[in-house]
Amino acid sequence: MSFSLADVTRVAHDLWPLSGAEQWDAPGLLSGDPAGPIDHIHLAVDAVADTVDEAIEANADLLFVHHPLLLRGVTTVAEDRYKGALLSRLIRANCALLAAHTNADIVVDGVSDVFASRLGLVDALPITAGTVPGTGIGRVGRLAEPTTLGQLARRVAQLLPPTASGVRAAGEYGQPIETVALCGGAGDSLLAHPSVLAADVYITADLRHHPASEAREQARLGGAGPALLDVSHWASEWLWLETAAGQLREALPGMRVSVSELRTDPWDFAVIQ
Repeated sequence: MSFSLADVTRVAHDLWPLSGAEQWDAPGLLSGDPAGPIDHIHLAVDAVADTVDEAIEANADLLFVHHPLLLRGVTTVAEDRYKGALLSRLIRANCALLAAHTNADIVVDGVSDVFASRLGLVDALPITAGTVPGTGIGRVGRLAEPTTLGQLARRVAQLLPPTASGVRAAGEYGQPIETVALCGGAGDSLLAHPSVLAADVYITADLRHHPASEAREQARLGGAGPALLDVSHWASEWLWLETAAGQLREALPGMRVSVSELRTDPWDFAVIQ
């Protein structure tokens, strides 16, 4: 059975409805002929030179990414700018580009849901509930067996693909952990949410100095508040790709769907002082 790009786009929007995207977001079809045939979909977190090269070399007809290439407005797609160069390469290779971003973060079996499931959280619910039951931003649940912050940090490090930054922790190594809040991708906007404040630990990415410091200082003053685990943005979202690939294979019988294992985290190495 053959599928057009329009068919694949409709399936993607059924699985990850655009109505679930944040207002500032720009998911959906970025380039490609809707009438064109699609036989091979290649999944990656980011549309960068390496994943574009990989998709083209694999003869993929569609590069399906989590992060929209044109999330912020541009005034040129000239090829002396990397976004223009990437788009031009994809267009010349007849490889379309499609993204599911915050609309894939909130759904059941979405980015945070997969992270919570792989971590083994029980009775996980959204931190911020969406309009559809079971959907929403982040997840909060409990571990089947209590552990310590240090042991949980090691568990998270083993679960996620390796990156230069690894897993950073704020809190005592041996402090007990049972309730876990998490948000795949950047989640410091949720630091003050009641469900996060009530958890023993909050796991997310891109924690900046001031929000993290203020959250820890407030926890010390009030005698309560979560420990923090800061992970790679890319790694926390990469876990979702294989689940998304399985959903696409089920919805598009006979479609070849591959998942990139290239690390597109921007950091190459770290020096520990």
